[in-house]
Amino acid sequence: MKADSIAALPKSIAETAVNTDQLSTLVAALTQAELVETFKGEGNFTVFAPTNEAFTAAQSTVDMLMKAENKSKLQNVLKYHVVEGVTMASDLSDGQELTTLQGEKLKVTIEEDKVMINGAEVVIADVKASNGVVHVINKVVVPAKL
Repeated sequence: MKADSIAALPKSIAETAVNTDQLSTLVAALTQAELVETFKGEGNFTVFAPTNEAFTAAQSTVDMLMKAENKSKLQNVLKYHVVEGVTMASDLSDGQELTTLQGEKLKVTIEEDKVMINGAEVVIADVKASNGVVHVINKVVVPAKL
């Protein structure tokens, strides 16, 4: 393999997030929750990644979750944004439920060509990574059980 073809290989989900300015708050949360390594390695994941603006809209909750004593709650919220396996936007259907790594389900709604995940709109779909796919969403979704 040539060096330029290696550089062209898709990055991991973690590397993709680190290299996306809109996801810097997500990267900080993954780091705080000690979950970065999970999304660097093997596996196939679908990540619904909230933008920085989504985290800002939920700032008081984010501030609470980022405290060291709330690490397990932060991990639960972050795992609620992740589904095992690769699910492209075209694989989603209206009313579908996706079981998250956290254990609860996310509900898919499709309205007028907009894909929604628990009320969060997918604003960028199908960002391929070496270990899955990332869909950027405009809200932080919070599970019933923290």
